[in-house]
Amino acid sequence: MSIDLKAMPKLGFGLMRLPEVDGRIDHDHVCRMVDLYMKSGLNYFDTAYVYHGGKSEVEIREALVKRYPRDSFTIADKLPGWEIRSASDVERIFDEQLERCGVDYFDFYLLHSIEDGNNYDVHVKYDTFNWCMKRKEEGKIRHLGFSFHGSPELLEEVLDAHPETEFVQIQLNYLDRTNPVVRSQRLYEILHKRNIPIIVMEPIRGGMLADMDPEIEKLFKARQPEKSVASWALRYVANLPGVMTTLSGMSTEEQVKDNLKTFADLEPLADDEMAVINEVTEKLLGVSQIGCTACKYCTDGCPMKISIPDVFRTINTLRRYPDDWRAKNFYEGLITRSGKASDCIGCGQCEGVCPQHLPIIDLLKEAATILE
Repeated sequence: MSIDLKAMPKLGFGLMRLPEVDGRIDHDHVCRMVDLYMKSGLNYFDTAYVYHGGKSEVEIREALVKRYPRDSFTIADKLPGWEIRSASDVERIFDEQLERCGVDYFDFYLLHSIEDGNNYDVHVKYDTFNWCMKRKEEGKIRHLGFSFHGSPELLEEVLDAHPETEFVQIQLNYLDRTNPVVRSQRLYEILHKRNIPIIVMEPIRGGMLADMDPEIEKLFKARQPEKSVASWALRYVANLPGVMTTLSGMSTEEQVKDNLKTFADLEPLADDEMAVINEVTEKLLGVSQIGCTACKYCTDGCPMKISIPDVFRTINTLRRYPDDWRAKNFYEGLITRSGKASDCIGCGQCEGVCPQHLPIIDLLKEAATILE
């Protein structure tokens, strides 16, 4: 099945933040979400080996592959460099992914989270680009690309070394335009100049651009009272030239419906709307927040079982609302089922896989001081 990369669904269904009940993916809820999305005529599903501790791939088999014809949808999956310790691991992981998803091939396959240092060095060491090209010749991969969390300099280096790259997935949202770590605007410019189709991840920055201070939310509502705050972030990235698909890690049916409404009438941002976004950006950057997107890459390997994204969410809430007692109550409940911030032993596993390059160890020390 040949796919026109420049005629892809504008909204992609990310399976990193699926709804859960008692720590397990809520299968019936996911099925309803998948049905809403598919009935709208969209069909791009994005998963990964590490999402939901490996259960995301299984859920895509149960909620999608077993319930819809194979030619009615496309699946994107990813090869995590940090899980590769020998050449045999590459084939083992790939075969396991096919089995988990219940498919014979992946429509899109990405080298996961390429960035400066070990994450890219591993792919070079084990020649995973070439390995994937061989799987493409066998028909097990239809389109090959990579997701990227590195520097603009590395992006150009990788693209120069691998002209076989068909698309690239980057973190892009209006808040990160000037972020000195993410540098998303520069990454976008490099890809657009080279005419490489772009898949956008974290357009709502892990929910940060949907759940805002009421005073900031008023700025959006004054201009577009009928539109959700999240829709502004999605419209910002989806209308950028060169953007192939915008992923949304949807967790509820309500989020699916709201996103479908946004993309059914994907209006470009008017000049006065961009002025609102610029004003909101300025205000958000004035409130110190931990830049965690709740991807949970850090949690699976944490020896102390600390729910790091939830700890950071608590701190961010307190920074925004210092007098909100509910944040500390949330933390008290959290540590009955996971490790405390003070349990951190400083092993650094989390910092090695964090796409946002956060100083997690120091932040957990700060959290322990504030919360405990």
